[in-house]
Order: sequence, then C-alpha cells, then structure tokens
Amino acid sequence: MRSQSSDLLDTDIMHRRVYKYILTLIVCLTAFATRSEAQFKEEAFSQTYNEQGDSTARTDTTDKLFSFKDWAGGVAHKHPIEIGTMFAGSVIMPGTAQIYNKDYWKLPIIYGGIGALAGTGGYKIHQYKKSKKALADFEAAKLAFENEYGKEYPHQAPVLNTKAKNMGTWLLAGAGLVYWGSLLDGVISYETDNDPLPGRATLYSALLPGLGQIYNGELFKVPIYWGCLMGSVYFLTNNHTNYKRFKRIYGESSLPDNDSPINGETAKYYRDAYRRYRDYSIVATAAFYLLQVIDANVFAYMHDFEVTDDLTMNIGPAVIPPDNAYAIHTSAPTRYNDNAFGFKVGLRF
Repeated sequence: MRSQSSDLLDTDIMHRRVYKYILTLIVCLTAFATRSEAQFKEEAFSQTYNEQGDSTARTDTTDKLFSFKDWAGGVAHKHPIEIGTMFAGSVIMPGTAQIYNKDYWKLPIIYGGIGALAGTGGYKIHQYKKSKKALADFEAAKLAFENEYGKEYPHQAPVLNTKAKNMGTWLLAGAGLVYWGSLLDGVISYETDNDPLPGRATLYSALLPGLGQIYNGELFKVPIYWGCLMGSVYFLTNNHTNYKRFKRIYGESSLPDNDSPINGETAKYYRDAYRRYRDYSIVATAAFYLLQVIDANVFAYMHDFEVTDDLTMNIGPAVIPPDNAYAIHTSAPTRYNDNAFGFKVGLRF
C-alpha cells in the first residue's frame, strides 16, 4: 500500500505542473500579443509596403513586434496605440489597459482583488506546507523510534491541514480570475472606429474560446468549437487518470505483498498506451484552441468582403489591335491581318 506521504508527493507534483502550465500560458499570451500588430494588422488588406510610386518592389518594411516606448507613450495618453500593444503591456503590468482606456475607477478593484486574494491564498498554502512538513518529520521520527526500540511510537500524528490547502487554492484561483478579467476588460473597453476589429476578435478568442466568434456574429460556430474542446479535455482527463492508475500499479508490482490481479508487464503496456493517448489529447486540445483563435481573426478581416450570388459569364467576339501585347504576328502586316479576331470571356462575381 502507498503511504500518505507518497500521495502528497504526487499531489504536489501535479500542482507544480498546473502552475507551470499557467505560467506558460501567460508567456504565450504575452508573445502572441506582441506579434499581433504584425500578424493581425488591421490594415493588412489595404496598406502598401513600398514607397509611393515605386513599382520595382525593392523596398520592404518591417514592423516592430513590441515597442516599450510606444506602449509607455500610449499609457501616458501621448498617442494612440494598437490593441495588441495595449494587451501585451497589461499582461506584464495588470491595470495599464484600464489606464490607457481612462477607466481609473477600476484600478482599486483590480489591485485590491489580486493583492487580497493572492496574499491570503499564499498564507493558507504556507500553513498547509507547515503542517505537511510537521507530518513528514513525525513519520521520520516514528520510523526511527520503532526501529530502535521495537515498540509503538507514543506520540500522536499531527493533523494535515488540507482545509487550508483547499482554501488557498481557491483564493489563488480567484486572484487569477481577477487578473484574467482585467485583461478581458481592457480588450472590451478599447475604443476604435473599426467594427469588427480583427485584433479584438483575436484576443477575445484567446482569452475565452468562442467569444471571438460571438463578436463576429457567427454564433453557430461556438457549439462546434466548444464541443471539440470539451471532448478533447474529457479524453485528456480520462487518459491522464488511467495513466496515473497503471503507473501506480506498475510501481507496486515489484512489492512483495502486492496482490493486484494485473501483472507488471500488463500495467507497463497500459501505462505507456494511456500516456501516448494523453499526449495526443493535449495536441488536439491545443490545435482546436488555436484553430478558433485563427478563425476569429480571419473572419473578422473578411467581414466586409462582398460576396454576391450574381455569378455570370459573358462570351463575345473581340477585335485585338496589332499593337496589343497579346497579338501574335506570324507575318508582315497587310490589310488582311492588321487586326486579330477572337473571343472575349468575362466573369462577374
């Protein structure tokens, strides 16, 4: 049988992984936002990258991914900034989006909420870690005492403060929710004359899957993407649970008092299989998430693209003068071959 300390070790490892995933997500959002001006530029279909009158296409332009000077000037209200620049700054420094949007009354809510929830949650987690250390010290002292004297340890085991752990976890989650809300509020309150704004649609879907599709007026896509994401997360959770189960069985298969009906080789096979399925589920979840972000951006760009059912094709005779670039001269010009005759095809859509 597994000891309580082994279960606690597995739980702590899982929590560390969750924290790493959250930190990775924040870093990815920052990198994504810094590239949004170049990758999802609102003027991508109308701007010219060459100098006026330059037909040789020798001049290229390169946009800066992120300019701290540009962002600082925008927060100081010296000039307007792109929504991606504003978002990237607010990821690193929460509340700056509200400063740029002149929603100053929201700052005490953001800083007070994050500070109070994160501080209290950290204190509760500290209490839990103290109780866990006391329990680990007790088990070590108990084992040493029983090995030395051969009798039961006379002291009672300290209580593991799991209540403080659960409360601290929920409080830290609340602080993260306030932080996420500050990012979403900054994107919502960003003022622009373009509607829909591709950058806003992109960040909507990055912060909350499906929200960019709602912003673009494509409600029918929301249940599709949510179904794909929920299915991927379900298989991810199920495969991870089974992976942990067979990993535990495989680890216990070498114990002398093991009475499990599953032998070590079978447990090893299923452990590796479920680990592979879990990895596939992670890839599928990430792929569906990125797909709905790209979908929101592309269809926000294409919102004003005119599509009509009037699709026609016209065919008629054509007379092509000999000085036309498409005329083919096979002999010297005469009065019979001054012009070329053929057909013209016109498509309207």
